[in-house]
Amino acid sequence: MKPWQGISEFAAVAEQHSFTAAARQLGLSVAQVSRNIAALEHRLQMQLLYRSTRSVSLTEEGTLYLPHCQHLVASLRDADQAIQQRTEQPQGLIRITAPVYYGERFIAPLLNDFLQIYADCRLDLQLTNEQVDLIEGSYDVAIRLGQLGNPRLRARKLGSRRHFVVGSPAYFRQFGRPQTMNELDEHRCFTGTVKQWRFQVDGKPETVRPESYLHCNNGLALRDAAIKGLGLAMLPDYYVTESLENGQLEEVLADFRQPDDGIWALYPENRQVIPKVRVLLDYLSERLILEK
Repeated sequence: MKPWQGISEFAAVAEQHSFTAAARQLGLSVAQVSRNIAALEHRLQMQLLYRSTRSVSLTEEGTLYLPHCQHLVASLRDADQAIQQRTEQPQGLIRITAPVYYGERFIAPLLNDFLQIYADCRLDLQLTNEQVDLIEGSYDVAIRLGQLGNPRLRARKLGSRRHFVVGSPAYFRQFGRPQTMNELDEHRCFTGTVKQWRFQVDGKPETVRPESYLHCNNGLALRDAAIKGLGLAMLPDYYVTESLENGQLEEVLADFRQPDDGIWALYPENRQVIPKVRVLLDYLSERLILEK
């Protein structure tokens, strides 16, 4: 038998937990999928799957073998796409994940514009603040904000964001304006997903962990509380720029503002940047810079 025979079928059945679903995904008959996996098991001289009338599960050997097969299938798919799309217009499905608010405000409108230009592309956009696994979730791109730390992923910087410590004029009239980070202990501070506030003093990073007067994992809620004079919030520019411009909020501690951090597109390290993804990243990078 050919060395590749049964590998794609085995990976599909393992991922779908079903011969029928795997056959549908691969465009084969259930009988053909079953024959190819049986041939693979015969070549290996070991059983990879437990089969019953109601379920399919991996043997210990199958569990060990599956990640290697998934890597081979992904590499073959990427190789095919790299060749097939080398001189073609971007086409096919692109799966993307992005943070909820940033995705709603910036990414989703740009992707809708992208589809108007590249009609042969299709998009699957999932907005979530969870750090989803790109490889496990079969995502092509993840939009991430701030500092990065996943060595399994490649990163392309699409833009930057700036953080502001803000409060309302009414709050400052009542409680005064902090002039140093140490004075934050005397103020009502809000915290979000990240409980530490980062600053820069004489070119060196410093962090403050303020006592939380109000904690919420939603930036819009924290902005609203700041506008209503309840306290101070540290928020990215896309939450507060308009409120700073119209006077609803004012910045404090500007001399200690942390350096701008990144807006990133992440993609799996072991995959070719196929044309449809490369064109999308170029498009987002150009448009997000213009948004600034």
